[in-house]
Amino acid sequence: MNRISQDTFTFLSDLKQNNNREWFLENKPRFETAKKEFELFVDELIIEIGKFDGSIGHHTAKECIFRIYRDVRFSKDKSPYKTHFGAHITPAAKKSEIHTKAGYYLHIGPGESMLAGGAYLPHGPWISAIRQEINYHADDLKRIINSHGFKTLFGEIEGEKLKKAPKGYTPDHPEIELLRYKSFLATHKCSDKKVTSKNFLEHCAKVYHELYPFDQFLNRVQD
Repeated sequence: MNRISQDTFTFLSDLKQNNNREWFLENKPRFETAKKEFELFVDELIIEIGKFDGSIGHHTAKECIFRIYRDVRFSKDKSPYKTHFGAHITPAAKKSEIHTKAGYYLHIGPGESMLAGGAYLPHGPWISAIRQEINYHADDLKRIINSHGFKTLFGEIEGEKLKKAPKGYTPDHPEIELLRYKSFLATHKCSDKKVTSKNFLEHCAKVYHELYPFDQFLNRVQD
């Protein structure tokens, strides 16, 4: 069983303190080792998720992992590298479409690791469909997000909200608080110790299995 080592965390910590091209090139072998370790972990994670969600089984880690290089063209922060590893496993057919489906996000970094999922700023037709589904079947979503398992692992759903009621809905709609969400996110934070433990893969599978019905609700509106 693959796992995330302390060496990977040490590399990311060192990168955070030396986020420049010269240091990165000097430490490229460390990066390649850490990247390969993360890739092997994600490949095994895809297999585990595929046991309860067959819609993601066509993917490999390379199709789901984000590049470590930052796009700094429009950012005040010109640091060239991310200081974490990230992967987003979704039913989408292509990497360029990852934000068109709810899935399973893995974020590994010292002091900031998390397992998450849901819909991040879904595009116009998708968010409209989600709101329509809430309008018709709010009880289905509330049953999921109010379940003991979901509450224990994720707490409350997160996401920026509209200040007013979305178009087509009145401010006194009984589900207005759910309808005002612009993103529908669930986040489970993990300690560094948990990430480097031998049972982290098992833990990820457990958390994502609990997330599965939430993702299903958000994705079914596009079927």
